[in-house]
Amino acid sequence: MSKVFVFGHQNPDTDAIASSYAFAHLAREAYHMEAEAVALGEPNEETAFVLDYFGVTAPRLVASAKAEGVDTVILTDHNEFQQSIADIADVTVFGVVDHHRVANFETANPLFMRLEPVGSASSIVYRLYKENQLDVPKEIAGLLLSGLISDTLLLKSPTTHATDHQVAQELAELAGVNLEEYGLAMLKAGTNLASKTAEELIDIDAKTFELNGNNVRVAQVNTVDIAEVLDRQAEIEAAIEASRAANAYSDFVLMITDIVNSNSEILALGSNTDKIEAAFNFTLENNHAFLAGAVSRKKQVVPQLTESFNA
Repeated sequence: MSKVFVFGHQNPDTDAIASSYAFAHLAREAYHMEAEAVALGEPNEETAFVLDYFGVTAPRLVASAKAEGVDTVILTDHNEFQQSIADIADVTVFGVVDHHRVANFETANPLFMRLEPVGSASSIVYRLYKENQLDVPKEIAGLLLSGLISDTLLLKSPTTHATDHQVAQELAELAGVNLEEYGLAMLKAGTNLASKTAEELIDIDAKTFELNGNNVRVAQVNTVDIAEVLDRQAEIEAAIEASRAANAYSDFVLMITDIVNSNSEILALGSNTDKIEAAFNFTLENNHAFLAGAVSRKKQVVPQLTESFNA
């Protein structure tokens, strides 16, 4: 088999980078594939902290697989085509390793799929290392641990699976770090939003979902001070409206998540705000509302939006 690209979703977060980097290594060592981890966007500040901490060079950026002479790909941390590489419909999807819903996904040929309702794609990749009796290098253990911490907010998110706690402990030992101390430092590294433009802020961790014929953009930023982010509401809303116009999003939902107190403020603009309000049983005031206990886009926002838009 010729070269295979392994990558996570657009606007990659730590789990997307970690799972793709680790799985490419696994594919080379265990499956003897010519696999290269690449990225569909620049690492965010949290991910940059992780890569620097463990001395790993960020995967190179690619915009098209075909342009690189690659016609076979493996997806990690996503499966929806609108979140993937631009020419995803023109290449062969050899495999998927993911922990999200399956939607807008169809292939011409059978493929390898590993889908589990766990806290991160990194959790799944770690299990694959163990199943293949392959040692996990220290730096890769660090990346996988970081992907799990990021997606579960240090195992506090409702997306955390019961098995993730043991996975985290094992990976922390392999990576040579204290789970709590490292995890908190890592999460805080991703909360420096003051240096971001509004356009950058709404695109740090954003995904598009097709909900009953509507393209809904759902973004999330982590902070230790929700009020500090809302102080920039006017410029953030201007950036959102520009993004909606440029990309034909019917609605844009921004989760501003307090990683200390595990709550979120929802800022929403679009043509279906009534459906957004119904999804969470709240009333938007000045385009935003408080959502107690919400930290997970995957479990506490997207399913509720899906149900409301389909009602």
